[in-house]
Amino acid sequence: MPRVKSSRSNPNKRPAQQGKSGFVRIISGQWRGRKLPVRDVEGLRPTTDRVKETIFNWLAPHIRGTRCLDLFAGSGGLGLEALSRYAEQVTLIEMDRGAAEQIRQNLTTLGSNQGQVIQADAVNWLQGPATPFDLVFLDPPFRRELLPQVCDLLEQRGWLTPDALIYLEREKEMADLPLPASWQLLKDKQAGQVCYQLYVREVNDEADI
Repeated sequence: MPRVKSSRSNPNKRPAQQGKSGFVRIISGQWRGRKLPVRDVEGLRPTTDRVKETIFNWLAPHIRGTRCLDLFAGSGGLGLEALSRYAEQVTLIEMDRGAAEQIRQNLTTLGSNQGQVIQADAVNWLQGPATPFDLVFLDPPFRRELLPQVCDLLEQRGWLTPDALIYLEREKEMADLPLPASWQLLKDKQAGQVCYQLYVREVNDEADI
């Protein structure tokens, strides 16, 4: 089973602490404009503000009151943005101890008790007892071939509500990604070498979910 040094490592990108990547910024919602520190973890690549703004424009009609899973949390930027926009609860999974601790500190800074940070390997964690989520963020380490296994576990082990939304970020060169048949593509964009997509899970009433 593959193990990675950080949750969003990409060998072709610089570590998060270089340039302007030493913090994440909340774009909108109750904490709009807040800047939060990012732990110095090799290879960490927070989702850019440009991409994040597009994602949450897509999600704007759906996010309030949802239960969210940020499976490869990294900086926590996606999960924290969801909380700022009034998601009901966000679970953030991050394998790196330092990065996980920084997310906890940022939640304390924001005064939020609606975020749960779990330090764990995402693949191992998904094989445990499941509670369904309404919205899942999937931004795994690039070039680790994690997405097929993770998507299958989400679908097969009961982690998704019948009409769950799944945000997926991946490298451009990844082709023919096998996804569950119930996942229907809603949005699809590209920024540089990164593709990002939004799917909805559609199951009929008779499906075993």
